Amino acid sequence: MCLAVPMKITAIDGYQCTCEARGIEREVSLFMLQHEDVKAGDHVLVHVGYAIQKVSDEEATETWALFDEMLGEEHV
Repeated sequence: MCLAVPMKITAIDGYQCTCEARGIEREVSLFMLQHEDVKAGDHVLVHVGYAIQKVSDEEATETWALFDEMLGEEHV
């Protein structure tokens, strides 16, 4: 089973971007989404350093809520 984490793109440089989620920043490859229209402010699912799917803000929020529920934590 794989786990992808929703992250928000904060900057793009070619096929590399900087993404942020809950105060954590990561450098992420956009190579797998090179035919998608992605821009700073968009949310993507990140798996092992690759953005694998563009998702809506709502989907990203719902996913984090589910992660919090599974971990028994509340996050504001």
